[in-house]
Amino acid sequence: MSWKIDTAHSEINFSVRHMMIATVRGRFEKFSGAIDFNENEPARSRVEVQIEASSINTREPQRDAHLKSPDFFDVENFPFITFKGKSIDVKGDNQALITGDLTIRDVTRQVVLDAEYAGMAQSPFGATNAGFSASTRINRKDWGLTWNVALETGGMLVADEIKIDIDLEIIKQAEAEPELALA
Repeated sequence: MSWKIDTAHSEINFSVRHMMIATVRGRFEKFSGAIDFNENEPARSRVEVQIEASSINTREPQRDAHLKSPDFFDVENFPFITFKGKSIDVKGDNQALITGDLTIRDVTRQVVLDAEYAGMAQSPFGATNAGFSASTRINRKDWGLTWNVALETGGMLVADEIKIDIDLEIIKQAEAEPELALA
């Protein structure tokens, strides 16, 4: 069954250590995806998400401009970050590991998302909605994001490990009615 991401109630966030002493958080404002959520057999579900790299927002315009530059995401040449799920390993009623390919700057690496199913509900507008959260940690250098500055006191300006947290609300799409053959 096809589901659409409700972007008004979904978020893709990240956090990284800055100067080894603080955590900087950010998010991507624009993303879309195709999700085929199999309610009866969750392991047969599929997920693909496309993120607009230029929609990065850390609440600091100068930092955002630097993150969009060739030092990091190079959004002019690589406008999208994508995730394509390859398998889902159900670990319990509400837990699963989603293995998939994460592509950043045309570099694709496999990642595992630790996912939780929050349940399903009928909206006041008659739609069926479901909620999920997922998280993972990646090393940014694995995707060629290597820019950094050494600190005089030791360590680096930007940590290598990035924590990614995803909260999605999805809406079940109506099945297309078969067309009637005219005789």
